[in-house]
Formats: sequence, C-alpha cells, structure tokens
Amino acid sequence: MKKRYILPLLILSSQVEADIFSEGKSSGELRMFYLDRDRHGSIGQTQKDTNGLSVGGHLKFETSSYNGLQSGFAIYTTSSLDSTKPHRDPSMAGEDKEGYSILGEAYLQYTSGSGNFYKFGRQKLDTPLAGSDDARMLPNLFEAYLFQTPHVPDSTVTLAHVTKFAAGTFSNVYWGREDILNSNTKKMITLSSGYGINNTSGRFMDMGEYAVNENTDGVTVLGVKNSSVPNTTLQLWNYYAHDILNALYLQADYKTEVNNFGFNTAFQYINESSMGDELGGEIESNYYGFKIGSSIQNYSLSFAGSQTGSSDDKTGAIISPWGGMPAFTQGMVTRHQFFEDTQAMKVVGSYKFLEKSSIALYYASFEVGEDNGVYPDTDWTTKEFGFDLKYYPADNLLLRFRGNYPTDFIEGLNWDETRVIVSYKF
Repeated sequence: MKKRYILPLLILSSQVEADIFSEGKSSGELRMFYLDRDRHGSIGQTQKDTNGLSVGGHLKFETSSYNGLQSGFAIYTTSSLDSTKPHRDPSMAGEDKEGYSILGEAYLQYTSGSGNFYKFGRQKLDTPLAGSDDARMLPNLFEAYLFQTPHVPDSTVTLAHVTKFAAGTFSNVYWGREDILNSNTKKMITLSSGYGINNTSGRFMDMGEYAVNENTDGVTVLGVKNSSVPNTTLQLWNYYAHDILNALYLQADYKTEVNNFGFNTAFQYINESSMGDELGGEIESNYYGFKIGSSIQNYSLSFAGSQTGSSDDKTGAIISPWGGMPAFTQGMVTRHQFFEDTQAMKVVGSYKFLEKSSIALYYASFEVGEDNGVYPDTDWTTKEFGFDLKYYPADNLLLRFRGNYPTDFIEGLNWDETRVIVSYKF
C-alpha cells in the first residue's frame, strides 16, 4: 500500500474507534443481599447457623455497532460487610468466604444484515441445562462460541460450543459440610443441584474439570425454539458434553385466555446417557415433569409434578453441573427432584397488588425412593414451603423479601431461612 493512503486510513480508524466507544452503552446492577439461616433438627443442631450481608453487582460497557460488530466487557464483584466469618454464609462470597472480583464478560459479537447473530468470548448464558442460576450475589458465567439464526420459520435456532465455566457465589452452598455429608453424598447432591464436584467460584475453568475434575473438549449445544403452533412454544435442546454425557431436553408450553381467565400447561422431559470415556460414570437417566396453572385478574395458581426413573448399576439421577435448573418442581433451595427414584410436587399461589407489588406462597414435597444415589437403600421425604414478596418503588429498583423452610432436607437437617435483597439496575 502506498504511503499516501496510510495516514487517511489511520485517521479514519481512530475516528471509528472514538465513535464506537463514545456512543457505547454502560449498564449494570448494584445489589445488596442479606441472608440468615437457622438450622435445627437432629443433624441441624450440630451445625453452625449462618448469615451474611454482602454488596456488589456488576458494571458493563458495550460499544456501539460498527457494521454489525460490537464488543462488551463486564466486571462482577461481591464484598462481605459482616465480620463474623465462622458464621458467614458461604453463598454470599467466594473461596474461603472472601469477596472477589472477576472479568465476567469479554466478548465480540456480530449481527449480519440478514439477522444471523454470532458471539464469542466470556458471556452470560441462560439455557435449560446451562445457565446463570443467579440466586445469590453473582451469577454463573461462561466462555463460549455462540451462533443464532432466525431463518428457520417461526423458530430461533441456537448452536454453541462452551469451553469454560465460572461458578457464581451460589455454588459455594454445596461445600463445607464434611461433618454431615460423605464424599459420595456431596457428589450426588452437588451434581443434581446445578454444580460440579470440583467447585471453585470466581474463576473460569475447563467445563469438564469443573464438572468431574477431568479436562474435556467442552459442551456442544443445539437448541431450537419454535412457535409455529398457535398459543404454543416448543423447545428442543441437546447438550453433548464430550466424554461425560449427552443430555436431551424437551419442553412444550401452551397458554390461552378466555373471558379474562388464563390457562396454561407445560410438559418437560430430560434424557441423559454417558458418552465417550464416561468421565462422570455410567449414566442412564430420565425425568418427566408437568405443570398446570390458571390466572384471573391479579391471582394465579399452579400445580407441578415430576418423576425421575431408576437405573440398575448406573446413575439414574439427572446430572446438571453447569447451573441449568429448569425443573417445574424445584423449591427455593431444595432441588431433590433430580435425584434418582424421586417423585416431586409443587403448588404455587400468587397475588399482584399495588400495581408494582406481588407475593407468592409455595409448598413442595420430594418423595426420595430407596434407589437414590445420595443415601442408597434409604427413602425419605423432604418438604419445603416459603414465600417471595416483591416491590418495585421504581422501574429499575427492586425490594425483595423471601423465606424458605425445609424439613428433612436430608433426614434430620431442617432450617429456617430469610433473605432481604435490594437490586438497582441501570
């Protein structure tokens, strides 16, 4: 290239760079979270009650689009304000109950003129069996190569390959209980509750290393969401976790309204089988779930049920190590519906009031059979009830008060837990 062209190109490049940053968009969330858990029961009496007050959130910047090309960056952070570390709830911070910060998003994305969408790098994902699970201070985050296209009629097709996973603060709740949970029990509770056996929050890890403590070639995802049938949404997702398992997720939702009376029903199905080197062990599992609901004016009521099967000489539980927790029957804290040989049900009633307020009450029950992998040859029933009160003083400000009260989470472990959350998004 002749030298006389170089200076104009540099000037043009610097102008483009200045524009995409000066016209970019900042966003984020400030979050304050207080949690108090009082344990009781024959096992609970030997446990430390835990609580915590943390502040944090995230700050994000995304450049403006230049010929469909954009980049984005987000810092996530959490910090504990209390000083009683022995009783500090582990789900409010990171390793060793300490605060931390992480570059959680750093991506390049491109939207073509025809509507195809590409996104590469660190990002949030929310799919049925791999998701952010943003239940405490910071969410799960992923490193992935993502492609979406709207060119299949009435559908959105997603193709992704996910290479790394950074667990959020909620993952830490499944650790630190060696005095009551042996290694196999912890392993099965953790893997069925959305997290891996090599839990380390606050840093990006190989997907296989996090899930089963073995490096793998990641997880390849195909998703199709279709709305061609009136009032109906159909979903198909397939996750090929290299050398671990293949997971198929199906969901159908139907909604209609007659004379201001709303009706909805949904069905879901999960099938998993071990693949390749079977680094997570031999797996053959099935899960079935349904939900029916109705609403009129400001009131709504729903009922859900689910069943997992049993598998001789193999793991029959649903393994979900990467934050995916789509089950209709999960409680606020209890996720036993994915245990092998388990029947679960959940009832939820809610009421909206004062335009920007709502309250929900729920009750869930989990009949865990003798073929479960947590306590083999032992059956028990876990019950949980709770509430969720939300108030929006402004469109971007949420005040939330929640509570959950499980009985026999494992036999003899009960607790009463309340949470106060303040979230401001900008």
